Amino acid sequence: MRTVVEKLEESRIREVANEGLGRPDVLKFWFGESDEVTPGFIREAAMASLQAGETFYAHNLGLPELRRAIAAYTHGLHPAQNTDQWFDRVAVTSGGVNGLMLASQALVDAGDEVVVVTPAWPNLVAQPQIMGARVVTVPLRVLDDGPRAGAWALDLGALLAAITPATRLLVVNAPNNPTGWTLSTQEQAAVLAHCRGTGTWILSDEVYERLYYADDTTNGAAPSFLDVARPDDRLIVAHSFSKSFLMTGWRLGWLVLPAALTHAVGKLIEFNTSCAPVFVQRAATVALQRGDEVTPALVAHLKTCRDTLVPLLRELPGVMLAEPLGGMYAFFRLEGQGDCLELAKRLVREAGLGLAPGSAFGPEAAGWLRWCFASRDPQRLLLGVERLRAWLAAQR
Repeated sequence: MRTVVEKLEESRIREVANEGLGRPDVLKFWFGESDEVTPGFIREAAMASLQAGETFYAHNLGLPELRRAIAAYTHGLHPAQNTDQWFDRVAVTSGGVNGLMLASQALVDAGDEVVVVTPAWPNLVAQPQIMGARVVTVPLRVLDDGPRAGAWALDLGALLAAITPATRLLVVNAPNNPTGWTLSTQEQAAVLAHCRGTGTWILSDEVYERLYYADDTTNGAAPSFLDVARPDDRLIVAHSFSKSFLMTGWRLGWLVLPAALTHAVGKLIEFNTSCAPVFVQRAATVALQRGDEVTPALVAHLKTCRDTLVPLLRELPGVMLAEPLGGMYAFFRLEGQGDCLELAKRLVREAGLGLAPGSAFGPEAAGWLRWCFASRDPQRLLLGVERLRAWLAAQR
């Protein structure tokens, strides 16, 4: 086995979830998914495809119908270029995580330097490492006073200083999992201009772009590098059907990339998965065509969940928490409780409350906990807070 694979750290979130095996009483907020099932009309499209016998291989880059639907969807959110130009820049992938791995395979050689903004979903650091890259992390900083205390923010100067001509790839996830931090359009423009000068590629994980709650949202989405980039910029943007369309288990995503790179990524798809299943692509096509029946209501509901949970958590002793601008997570620090991995395990065992440990997302998030508030019933959030309140009272 390759040494880098042997040294990969197992998921700390899974480690906490294993504490709750066989415990139906545990309130589970550890994984990053809603507890709502995929809407019926999306499932029906998949069933119709299977009933029609569509059980064969598809094009490496995805069904043309789905790529056109993604192009139209992208154009609606980011009308910088026309729809035809977007089509040539779309590659359908077997999940967002597969798209991110394909990007690393396409761009990163052993020994290359890759800069990652952290805290971040662990895969974003691990994938370049699997390719043999040397990963440099640039941590977000925590605001510790004022109305945004507990929010995470970018030190733009530190990030630009870390990106040099030796940097092959910058990886950034915004809106961010787990912190809810989001890049501004001005910051994106500054990063892109700097990377043009250094010759650095940008891999932007924007799977949470529709789960954005700021009042100044444009076209119902968070700021995107696609709003400030040229078609030929060294930029790959990763998306997924998982979050905004309630399709986590379907494992389908897409990349938006320079047209000159699309054919090469198609070759890599052949050597990874060959293609995404046709019936899943049919379901995704319908999801995009009827997305207004899903995503706006989902975002409104998630905002209600956020606005229910965050004020209650802030009332608890020792909690530092800022209202997240995007994503589906409340990320908070609980003072005086020691190692957050052990704390998360104790909360499962002693309080019946399942949260993700911050250390799963990088050492700078040690001492923090992530609470996924994507709950169909906000009453579950209230019950979870009461369990945490009672547990904290018992520790005094």
